[in-house]
Amino acid sequence: MSSTENGAEASAREPEASPKVPGRLQPVTLREVAEAAGVSTATVSLVVNRKKDARIAAETRKRVTDAIRTLGYRPNAMAQTLVSGASRFIGLVADGVASTPFAGQIIHGAQDEAWKHGYALLIANTEGNSALEQDAIAMMLQYKVRGILYSRWFHRQADIPSPLRETDFVLVNCFSDEEGARAVVPDEIQGGRSATELLLAHGHRRIAFINAAIPGPATDGRLAGYRQALEDAGISFDPDLVMKACPDQEGGYLATAALLMRGAPAVFCYNDRMAMGLYDGLREQGLSIPGDIAVVGFDNQEAIAAHLRPPLSTVALPHYELGAAGVRMLLGIDPAPGGPAKIHCPAVERASVQVQANA
Repeated sequence: MSSTENGAEASAREPEASPKVPGRLQPVTLREVAEAAGVSTATVSLVVNRKKDARIAAETRKRVTDAIRTLGYRPNAMAQTLVSGASRFIGLVADGVASTPFAGQIIHGAQDEAWKHGYALLIANTEGNSALEQDAIAMMLQYKVRGILYSRWFHRQADIPSPLRETDFVLVNCFSDEEGARAVVPDEIQGGRSATELLLAHGHRRIAFINAAIPGPATDGRLAGYRQALEDAGISFDPDLVMKACPDQEGGYLATAALLMRGAPAVFCYNDRMAMGLYDGLREQGLSIPGDIAVVGFDNQEAIAAHLRPPLSTVALPHYELGAAGVRMLLGIDPAPGGPAKIHCPAVERASVQVQANA
């Protein structure tokens, strides 16, 4: 073994955290564990580093593990990583997921799935700062992470940072045209279809769609899903029933007049914030939901959808499952399809739709 390897092995034997001994400030050393177990430090190192080919009697191994547990010895995880060449960490680099309430579920899903398979999550929230992003990826590479989840807080195409190519990675809630780039994204087409089907299921035939006035996979996909649902129901697509607005509360409010001009008794809104603004506009006109107009949103942003009056029927963006699916793909548990894996967007029916016999 080289002097470098000897140094790494020695580092792996050093502790990194305080012990369970009351009143003690210094961490337990490998030598103290050896003394407590009545063995050599080399034997303790073999047990700590789980050397499968080491010939250690079961009774001796038990004495060592009992001493480790009693004294509260903790090996240095970083040093062990240097010895083994691998770690039990998965990185997650995001541009705003941690500070976005509903998109934060990506972290929750990834963390739960990582723990399930014996990994911990290292999270970097960059807020779109490219220099910080580069530093975060470099730090994770130094920790020899198993791989990195690279996530955007809204669904869009992403440029892959060069350092990311130095390890396994999966794009989460974003995608790339680069060959071999694995990705998990919401199934926007299926989501748009499910939103429209909520209204069709309640007898509506003339259904408007207020889409976002910005380009993107959600704008295109939800429109495609809306058209598919109408076609499946035998309803001809009427482009006059498709409007565009800013995808926020003000945009929904300002779209009220255009919607009323079209005389549609049901409407699918691009997102929940747009639907919230539409609620305000319809009430100002003395109209009720769903009595006069049935409304469906998209996102299932709990702070909005569940607390509107009446509660808003919507389609959920599957943020939790995006994070979990990203981990499974990274670990090779879920196979990567030819393109981005599309995650189902479930419909959430509440009180903003109802049967309209003559709609």
